[in-house]
Amino acid sequence: MSDFPLLLVSAAALVDEDGRVLLARRPKDKSMAGLWEFPGGKLQDGETPEAALIRELHEELGINTHESCLAPIGFASHTYDEFHLLMPLFVCRVWQGTATPREGQQLVWARPNALRDYPMPPADMPLVAQLQDLL
Repeated sequence: MSDFPLLLVSAAALVDEDGRVLLARRPKDKSMAGLWEFPGGKLQDGETPEAALIRELHEELGINTHESCLAPIGFASHTYDEFHLLMPLFVCRVWQGTATPREGQQLVWARPNALRDYPMPPADMPLVAQLQDLL
């Protein structure tokens, strides 16, 4: 059994009409700054992973989606120095609005076969293979 606290995070692979996936680069003032990740964030007390993701996508990117538009494809389970991360990844192909960085992050639309070209946190890397198999 681990002595690390469990951190629950929900993430999305937003897939556009051209089959590209949105990645966000972590800002300089956050941990793992400069690494690319799937958009999302921490669950608040009482939130489901889907509700947290819908909230985070609106806060971080200014887009709106619905639970019916989120398809779970896998999850990451990774121990970092101070916590253990559990992160379901959902594919989302339908949303309203244009993804716009609202928290100082950079955004890039990447082809699935180019996802490994972007340095990512260790927990995200296994999800890339799952996503590439799906897309």
